[in-house]
Amino acid sequence: MTLIFPRFFVRAVSLVLVTAVLLSAGRAEVQPLWTLDPEMDWARIETRDVRLAIGRREEQPVLELVAGHERRWPGITILPAAGAWDLSTREAVSVSVRNTGTHSVEVGLRADSPRAEGGSFTLQTVEPLSPGQTRRIRLPLRRRMPAALQDRLFGMRGYPERWLPDGGIEVSEVTAILIFISQPDREHRLELADLQASGDDPGAVRLADPEELFPMIDRFGQYRHRDWPGKTGDEADLRERIAREDRDLAAHPGPEGRNRFGGWRDGPQLEATGHFRVVQREGTWWLVDPEGRLFWSHGINCVRVTNGVTPITDREFYFADLPPDDSPLAEFYGWGSWAPRGYYHGRGRYRTFNFTGSNLRRKYGESWFRVFSERVHQRLRSWGLNTIANWSDPVIYGLEQTPYVVTVSSGGPRLEGSTGYWGQFPDPFDPEFRRITQRNMAARQDATNSPWCLGVFIDNELAWGQELSLALATLASPADQAAKQAFLEDLREKYQTVDQLNRAWGTRHDSWEALAEHREAPPIQEQARPDLEAFATRLADQYFQVCREAVRQTAPHTLYLGCRFAWVNDRAIRSAARYCDVLSFNLYRDSVAEFRLPDGVNAPVLIGEFHFGALDRGMFHTGLRATANQEERAEAYRNYVRGAIRNPWLVGTHWFQFGDQATTGRGDGENYQIGFLDICDTPYPEIIRASRQIGEAMYGWR
Repeated sequence: MTLIFPRFFVRAVSLVLVTAVLLSAGRAEVQPLWTLDPEMDWARIETRDVRLAIGRREEQPVLELVAGHERRWPGITILPAAGAWDLSTREAVSVSVRNTGTHSVEVGLRADSPRAEGGSFTLQTVEPLSPGQTRRIRLPLRRRMPAALQDRLFGMRGYPERWLPDGGIEVSEVTAILIFISQPDREHRLELADLQASGDDPGAVRLADPEELFPMIDRFGQYRHRDWPGKTGDEADLRERIAREDRDLAAHPGPEGRNRFGGWRDGPQLEATGHFRVVQREGTWWLVDPEGRLFWSHGINCVRVTNGVTPITDREFYFADLPPDDSPLAEFYGWGSWAPRGYYHGRGRYRTFNFTGSNLRRKYGESWFRVFSERVHQRLRSWGLNTIANWSDPVIYGLEQTPYVVTVSSGGPRLEGSTGYWGQFPDPFDPEFRRITQRNMAARQDATNSPWCLGVFIDNELAWGQELSLALATLASPADQAAKQAFLEDLREKYQTVDQLNRAWGTRHDSWEALAEHREAPPIQEQARPDLEAFATRLADQYFQVCREAVRQTAPHTLYLGCRFAWVNDRAIRSAARYCDVLSFNLYRDSVAEFRLPDGVNAPVLIGEFHFGALDRGMFHTGLRATANQEERAEAYRNYVRGAIRNPWLVGTHWFQFGDQATTGRGDGENYQIGFLDICDTPYPEIIRASRQIGEAMYGWR
């Protein structure tokens, strides 16, 4: 370890590397836990393949770190002065990091606590930084669940009081905090500042008996053991909020300079075709609305009344006041079976309750669905949004007051050798794939041929994997798989005999039939790479071509928006660009300002999903991108969309989703605080302000 102290660094100046932030009477007090000065105990920093020095950033001292690449995880470990830090009332550990090097880097933050049997419990997060980028890396402090609750809390992604059933740390006894570089292949340079345990958690439950937790959900679907701004107390609160929001909507009717579709009325007039289309002007891609005005899609997913549906089977004791079966609210009971993972996976049907719907009934009365549906369009205009995005209710977007997208599923057998988060990949060579995809498109003929339809997605977040993944999955499929038969046809045409194939691939197949029955990868994939690459392209082309033909057959003037990539490779993207009018990506990250397509690909891109969440309003999980509170969530949203608007390839962003998920989770356990509205139909004012600012300024920015 090398430590260099510049002359300006005197004892009176200290760098607080770890602080606890205490919120008292609205004032943040800083309790230093570790300070950096010439007389401190440097034994409290353990190093791994790094050099350290003291520098300055904006007149403040920083810890300069130069990391080598001899170790997989070079970095530093910071130890407490007296055995452990008690962070039991804290919300997160975070550190400000600046990448002062010339290459992108992934930086991790980790907190450890001891196991009774030896070793450590750990929490960690890893975030990317571009050269010159500064960001605060935040690690939420997830607690170990009390043993008495291990078998009673299930069916959720996030749990009360930040408990984890199979992880977390003992937050009252944090013994080390680590900052590290993830598996570098070159030297990296960082500046570190202000590592802190942030935020007081005054609402944390301190249970004398774990049974006191239950019931934990009130009749509105809210967590009972905390209070927060905007929490609904009774039905009078719901009714009062109608009048309050009416005043707000009247004061904010929506951005000026827009036509009825939300296009840029004050911008240039292009050809009006009666349908949405795309155009590239001076190197920047745009959507064009049916009236010929430039359009940038500022949208939101899941505009519907079912976001708060949650399983109640086996969990009835969670809920304080579910309505009786003869209640007017009994219509919000239902049944579900969808559970691709989690507690309900493989358990068949389960009973559900829809807290979103029941709260809308309480709020708006017997005509709740009509009132809510009409209010949706007024809200979207007021909030600066101009698109009803994926997974939304056809009845609501069928009112044709806001442009919308339609989602359709492909069909037919799956590629049996494939795997994926949402299931196996479709087999685009099977005749059933074409037939069912065309049938599903035809079923949406009226919606997709409307001038209000911005475009059609087919499928969502397919597992494209690495470049060769689907070609290898085809070889791992049975002999009668249509895709495998197509691959074998290509190989027969190229090699003529199986002996020639064996020489090229280094295999020992006795016949073509033996290869068809064989379900393992070639022993040396590099020898087979040219053929694997060629078939990976052919499979992707077949998929996108069949989908495009299905769209054109049913809705010849409607944009084909692709399959909403999540896990993808450049080969699949290049294929999509040949057939899709717009490429779509679900990108859960801090920014898409620097997003680029593979070299040589020039196509418009739509962000189909992104979001940010926080835990300061009674929910148990932040979703895929965590922020500290609602203000930070709104700022993260604003930064993401503003970066997208300035990116010449991006023609829109669609937030996921309109309303919060149920506090106790949907069928797969997702229970994210990701809505513009809470479970009681109350807008989050912070993100609404951000959305309005974006909607007002976006065409000028672009």
